[in-house]
Amino acid sequence: MSKTQLRRGLTLGDAFREFLRHPSPWMIGTTLLLALAARILVGDWQISDAVLPLVMLAVFPAFEWVVHVMVLHWRPKHLGPITLDSELARKHRQHHVDPRNIPLIFIPTRSLMVVVIALLAITALAFPRLGLGLTFLLTITVFGLGYEWTHYLIHTDYKPKRALYKAVWRNHRHHHYKNEHFWFTVTSSGTADRVFGTYPDPAEVATSPTARNLHGVG
Repeated sequence: MSKTQLRRGLTLGDAFREFLRHPSPWMIGTTLLLALAARILVGDWQISDAVLPLVMLAVFPAFEWVVHVMVLHWRPKHLGPITLDSELARKHRQHHVDPRNIPLIFIPTRSLMVVVIALLAITALAFPRLGLGLTFLLTITVFGLGYEWTHYLIHTDYKPKRALYKAVWRNHRHHHYKNEHFWFTVTSSGTADRVFGTYPDPAEVATSPTARNLHGVG
């Protein structure tokens, strides 16, 4: 198997074994397990620990959309000799150039480390009690691991077998191969994109000349 591309006829088991060869699933998974252990040790379960994950689940498609549009599709800004451009945006542009390059599918390690540190700070400081903060951390890491797996699988040669995954698969493929200005959700299809007006009929959308070269900046 190539280091950058997966072969045709890929099985789900093949895909999962390749998934485990990359750093971000292990980083997110480790954070998830530590959050779970800490949440069990702290205890102090309240009704808000059941409500918070439901609220986060409802909000997550919109959060995913905003991050994709505002962070990953960031246009480099120039202030004199200084260029404002994040690693996440640079790597995402490279991902659009070569959507089948496996390492570029995953969240970059350095950026993910910053995200984990930020999540730990939010867990400790942004909630009225530690237990609820840990519930937040546990929930967001579950979502993050689900995001990494779904995004990775979409870009492999694994073929959709169920209607729900097929819709998600088609949605993200349109974003990469049809027009990068639409279909920004990854783990769902037709959710936040419908709300924000980025879920058109693909037949009525022209193929973008910059879908593989975001903003024409290389």
